[in-house]
Amino acid sequence: MSLKLRDLIRQVRACKTAAEERAVIAKESAMIRTAIREEQEHYRHRNVAKLLFMHMLGYPTHFGQLECMKLVASPHFPEKRIGYLGMMLLLSEQADVLMLATNSLKNDLNNDNKFIAGLALCAIGNLATADMSRDLTPEVDKHLGSSKPYLRKKACLAMSRCLTKCPDMIEDFVERIVSLLNDRSHGVLITVVQLMTQVLVMDRKEYFENGGDEDGGEYDSPCRTAFLRLVPSLVKLLRNLLSMGYSPDHDVGGISDPFLQVQILTLLRLLGSGNVKASEEMNDVLAQVATNTETSKNAGNAILYECVQTIMAVESDDGLRVLAVNILGRFLLNRDNNIRYVALNTLARCIAESGGGGGAVAEGGGGDGEDGAANTAASALQRHRTTVVDCLKDPDISIRQRALELIYHLVNQENVETLTAELLNYLVLCPREHRSDICTRVLRVVDRFSPDDRWRVDTLITMLTIAGRECAPNVQSSTAVYISRSSEDLRAYSTHKLLKAVRDDDGSQRGLLNVGIWCIGEYGDLLLRPYSYNLPSGNGGGESAIDLSGLSAGESTTLVTFEPLEPTAVVGIVEAVVARHTCPLEVKQRGLTCFTKLRERFADVADGATLDRLQALVKKYEDSHSLELQLRSCEYGALMNAIKGVSVKRGSNGGEEDIFGGGSSVSESVSPTVVSAAKEALARMPVVDIKLMQRKREERSGAMTEGDIFNGGSNDAAVARAPKSSAAGAEPNLLDLDDIFGGSTASATSSVAKQNGSSSAPSQPSDVDLLSDIFSAPPAAAPAVAAAPAVGGFDIFSQPPVAMAATPINTNDLFAPQPASTTPVASTNSSAAVMDLFGTTPSPTLIPAQPASSVPSTSEVIVPGFTHQGLTVEFKCTKPDTWNKQNSVLVAKFINTTNEPLYGLHLQVAVPKYVTMEMKPPTSTTIPVSIAGGSSGKEVTQTISVTNTMLGTKNLMLKVKASFTSKGTKVEHMTTCSGFPAGQY
Repeated sequence: MSLKLRDLIRQVRACKTAAEERAVIAKESAMIRTAIREEQEHYRHRNVAKLLFMHMLGYPTHFGQLECMKLVASPHFPEKRIGYLGMMLLLSEQADVLMLATNSLKNDLNNDNKFIAGLALCAIGNLATADMSRDLTPEVDKHLGSSKPYLRKKACLAMSRCLTKCPDMIEDFVERIVSLLNDRSHGVLITVVQLMTQVLVMDRKEYFENGGDEDGGEYDSPCRTAFLRLVPSLVKLLRNLLSMGYSPDHDVGGISDPFLQVQILTLLRLLGSGNVKASEEMNDVLAQVATNTETSKNAGNAILYECVQTIMAVESDDGLRVLAVNILGRFLLNRDNNIRYVALNTLARCIAESGGGGGAVAEGGGGDGEDGAANTAASALQRHRTTVVDCLKDPDISIRQRALELIYHLVNQENVETLTAELLNYLVLCPREHRSDICTRVLRVVDRFSPDDRWRVDTLITMLTIAGRECAPNVQSSTAVYISRSSEDLRAYSTHKLLKAVRDDDGSQRGLLNVGIWCIGEYGDLLLRPYSYNLPSGNGGGESAIDLSGLSAGESTTLVTFEPLEPTAVVGIVEAVVARHTCPLEVKQRGLTCFTKLRERFADVADGATLDRLQALVKKYEDSHSLELQLRSCEYGALMNAIKGVSVKRGSNGGEEDIFGGGSSVSESVSPTVVSAAKEALARMPVVDIKLMQRKREERSGAMTEGDIFNGGSNDAAVARAPKSSAAGAEPNLLDLDDIFGGSTASATSSVAKQNGSSSAPSQPSDVDLLSDIFSAPPAAAPAVAAAPAVGGFDIFSQPPVAMAATPINTNDLFAPQPASTTPVASTNSSAAVMDLFGTTPSPTLIPAQPASSVPSTSEVIVPGFTHQGLTVEFKCTKPDTWNKQNSVLVAKFINTTNEPLYGLHLQVAVPKYVTMEMKPPTSTTIPVSIAGGSSGKEVTQTISVTNTMLGTKNLMLKVKASFTSKGTKVEHMTTCSGFPAGQY
């Protein structure tokens, strides 16, 4: 006996555990399978009904799909009803058995019983595939002209499905669809408008897929042209609905047929987008809807919401857009959080799409810009600014987030200070995971709308004090760059304020410590002098300084003074931060740099005990477990000794050698050139040239790839591909610089040299651009080097991996330390090391360096490299393995033809993709003077192992870049070496 559906439901509800429920369902499924196998026709509809219930519970019911097809083919209406319901729920359009129902659907569509035909139309509207749509569209079209509204409305929905599956049939049914708009039945009108909306969407998609111009909102097609003629009819229909009296059949919350009104507004939005004439025809009725719709019930709010969307999408006039913004402003005052959420979301989207909101107002002069409509809408939104700000205090996190998004669009030159203060207040209360994004956004707002440099620095320091732990490295880097690019007066103010913030911090705000310790190291001498500024009395006790020239008559000010500090107090504050057990490693690294620079800043003003204390703090980390701290400690100690004129020795083959190139002399003094270079390394960072960095980035974006370099491409083509730079006179944007210190630095070096009054060797810009993605050499005079690009700005606090060999101790590159006896492996796919402004490069994977003499030699070939400003490089080429001709060893020999040693040797080599390469460090970074028949010191060489995987097809080529210091001047040279014997290398 088959169990009835109600009994199955009762049994399932009586189950106490999931296991009991599964047992009941498994038992009943077995009985249904038995009934299907035995063809028990009189229980078929009951079994399908039970399968529908099981499907709702999530159990598999695929074994009953064929039973649904049999019920659909039944002549009895109750069985057809269950069969169609089962087919629509248990089957999808991918089911193979669905094709079996095509003939049954066609028969039912021609049935005289309107309910049977209605079932077939519902099934087509839900499940029809492309093949079924082509077969059944003629029958559906017949019902579009039926005399029964019940069938007409179902046929409209079925036709919408058919045209979606077969867009090529749209033009065949345009006229039939247009004629249905005169129907008197509201149900038919709703489905017709839905059908027209779907047809317009599909037609637009088809138009653009066939090559239409998607930039403009307007497009021409037979379907759209036919529907545009119906705009007056749609407007009249909407106006009639507004003026219609009470109708019990269509009234919802006191509003006549809100569903039809919403559908008409949606269709008008699609027709008016990009069409001025159609927009003018609907402007009046949109204003009528916006002003006459009752908002006490949700039905009215739904209509107003759709009306606002339509007004913002069509080519409406300024007054109508202002009305739409005011409607959304009223939504913000609603107590229903759902309505407030929709209003905030819509406002942010509308303002963003209409030209950038507050930015458009600021740049266009409050409505006088080119896009007047956008400015007017944004100006109207400014009147609701207080309401939006109040949403930041809402308990609902989703409301706060949407309000935050909208506030970013509200900021302009006039309200930037007020809204930024609100953002900082929200930063205190917001969830910690959101703080990083808010800090980045505040940085963008400050960069774009800051009224003056002092306010910008004040805001960023306050933000670091609140969320320094969560802010991204690019925020820290930008703050440091803003301070470095400011005047000496603002540097003093920033350093005093940062010192106070660092002293009061508990050590948790890592970003604040990074920026503060960096500034103390760079501008520590400014802390020894008092600093005063005028603060308006009505400022509430804040520390934002304002010039007296900006005060109105009669406004009083308060003089705020930072007292001068003793050198020992400054050192004590930084030492206390670094000495904390919770101090991050990167902050300790900044601290070491700070101690080293303070030793130079305080050299003439501090007592001997303070200077010795600084040197001891640096030397303290020579045996640190951190390799980076060890390297910094050793190299900074060498720098400070060099400045004092003390030579630093290192053991080498049982003897001693001066690491600054003094050989084995017993003299403890160093040359004036070394002292000058050491002082230059510890001098203040040069000011970042933003325009130069932007130009370099644009040039690099069009620079040739490595494959182009070795395939004979010219750099002129690369320059031609580079994008045009911004308009002359445009304010440089720090946040647009993806790699402010990255890439080749020849241009940056020349700029730094000019600022420091020194000259450098001329370099070809084309050569620099050619290998800007391969090499990233640090500037000569700067004690800071490259920063890796970060999202939304540049990052001078990042820690990218080192990829090229570094020199042991280089007085011109002290922030990229590497051991003299070890080097990382360089490959063709690795670019040069991009250093941190503060020198926090991670320790690379190191391998022992081998002397060049250990390379076996079979036959030697001498290939000249280049000669440039006293440095001659030649390659001694050998084959280490007689059985593998692809492997070669190149020993680069460096010859100094000047009358003084060359310091800071750094050789970089790039090879084509078919060549693999491994470089060992040079035997020395100091090249002594060569004399007739030899040299005054050891021969300097560097070993390069290469493998030409296409030997015999392509020859070995090297792109070589050498940098060194000659007579106190940084020299860089780049060239291509291709003189290797063909077929052998």
